[in-house]
Amino acid sequence: MAEGYNFISNMKDMIPEIPVDSIISRTVHDDEGVKVVLFGFAEGQELSEHTASQPAMLTFLDGDAQLTLGDDPYTAEPGTWVYLPPHLPHSVQATSTVVMMLVLLKD
Repeated sequence: MAEGYNFISNMKDMIPEIPVDSIISRTVHDDEGVKVVLFGFAEGQELSEHTASQPAMLTFLDGDAQLTLGDDPYTAEPGTWVYLPPHLPHSVQATSTVVMMLVLLKD
């Protein structure tokens, strides 16, 4: 691998089979500007309402989930992308097995 970049041909391959009743995560990249974490949710699992101090982006790679952004409910499916400003309350509940990429933008 050349210095200065990462290349991953298929992010979903980085999450092994997701055990029942589990949420797994894997940090894909972490430097002074950005942190990228891949999450795998078993059906029915949820990240309860929380906030982040940094801006964040969510990209759904596989599966379906119910999102709450502030007071607004949404359905996420493969291809859904979300930008979250700092301190926005949000939650994620998997309605099927889900693979989601989180990008945290650092100051």
